[in-house]
Amino acid sequence: MIAGRYRLQQKIGSGAMGVVWQAVDERLHRTIAVKQLLLQPGYTPEETEEARERSMREGRIAARLQHQHAIAVFDVAEDEGQPVLIMEYLPSTSLAAIIDEQGVQPALRVAHIGVQVAGALAAAHMAGIVHRDLKPGNILLGENDLAKITDFGISRAIGDVAVTKSGILAGTPAYLAPEVALGRDPAPASDVFSLGSTLYASIEGGPPFGTDENAISLLHRVARGQFDPPRQAGPMAPALMQMLRPDPVDRPTMAQTRELLQAVLDGRPVPNFAPGAGWARPAPQPAAAPAPPQPPQAGGTLHAPQAGLGNGTNPNASPPTRVGAAAPQAAVEPERRRGKTVALWFVAIVVAALIGIMAVNAFGQPGASSDQGASQSSPAPQPEPAPASTTSAAPTTTSAPPSTSAAPTSTSSSAPTTSSQQKKPTKKELLSTVEKYYELVPDDLDKAWKLLGPSLKSQGKEKYEKFWKQIDDVKIVGDPMLSGSNVLVNLQYTKDGKKITEMHVLGMAQTEDGDPVINTDRHT
Repeated sequence: MIAGRYRLQQKIGSGAMGVVWQAVDERLHRTIAVKQLLLQPGYTPEETEEARERSMREGRIAARLQHQHAIAVFDVAEDEGQPVLIMEYLPSTSLAAIIDEQGVQPALRVAHIGVQVAGALAAAHMAGIVHRDLKPGNILLGENDLAKITDFGISRAIGDVAVTKSGILAGTPAYLAPEVALGRDPAPASDVFSLGSTLYASIEGGPPFGTDENAISLLHRVARGQFDPPRQAGPMAPALMQMLRPDPVDRPTMAQTRELLQAVLDGRPVPNFAPGAGWARPAPQPAAAPAPPQPPQAGGTLHAPQAGLGNGTNPNASPPTRVGAAAPQAAVEPERRRGKTVALWFVAIVVAALIGIMAVNAFGQPGASSDQGASQSSPAPQPEPAPASTTSAAPTTTSAPPSTSAAPTSTSSSAPTTSSQQKKPTKKELLSTVEKYYELVPDDLDKAWKLLGPSLKSQGKEKYEKFWKQIDDVKIVGDPMLSGSNVLVNLQYTKDGKKITEMHVLGMAQTEDGDPVINTDRHT
């Protein structure tokens, strides 16, 4: 019994810092998880106190984050003078265990997991929290691939006092960002890279920089930031390459990362965020006297934007450090700064005077026409802005036809026109339609045809029947999952005695009568 309230039942996990137990809160009669601090033998009293502080800090940090895709911390209790964390219990398997048992995962399943994790981390960054140790082992998957992040034990709250013992590497080297491997402070952009490494490992079977028992050798590879582009990622490849940009200021923010992954999941073109677009400098604060604009120093840092601009970062967060950046310069004495400011203003006034004299001479020339004067005074044309990446409501289709499919994919994906007053199908109705459809095929194609939308019907019934006559049997593996207007479903086909498993993303629509139908079908 912990703190006279929490009764331990069975051990469910362990890590470098502690052991996790399944337990029961006897006051509230609910199942919980209890994390006990694990002290290494031979700790000095000072090191023991440091470990206690670290555990208390973990509780303070994690309790600040309340998100549906993060394991909640309910309480910090003490047992024989040692702190323990009381946490939400989620019947789950870690992503690391799934990769070990099942091997590489389909790109769309990985995107589904990534969207959830990115949402939680974006919320963490807004709360001033950097995880610092994101890896497959810290992502738990429950029923229907419900993903939750856990173990903020070595994460650092922005502005909180770091208590990690000097010389101890905080973080798993294989999933660290290059700037962290170089010894720089972790920032929100570091979590973006670690999430990219985690998703990369899920699809490719290993992290971008590989694995190595020699941590120093692995750190050197990470610090160089060079890795092989993903080969099996398919639609996930553009998102991964943006998340894994070596320079942190070139990566998307976590909120933008969620947009990338959601686009993959929806079958839309993946937006390309321009390097540095998410980590813009904050707007200058009003000053008593105007000061001339200072050019950015080479290799300097870019500051996180102000809150409320939709970029998922905290205004007080540490800015991402540019890889290869020079060390910060010492503060310049106020007298020298004032001297430089005066000198710059003097130069600016002289230049302005010269420009004014030149303008007077140009416009005052005898015989000059008004048209000439206008052409001389007009500003130089501004370069056209780069075209924004286009997005489309229609899902993209693969260049090669799928080996098996619920129905051959059509390039058109327009949904049936429905009245704005029409009631939308419920989640239960959408999932029930998908389950019913795969119960009908391939035996009762007439009834199955009625459950398709116009986009899939545009292929013609003859082609549709020809496809399904090749299939001996099809069944749903696991439970279908709803993501927006799409249903994700794992299908196992039997053809000529061979079994093939594919994940399909079914775009759902509704008829004029309000009945749900399957309008598009993509597979990975």
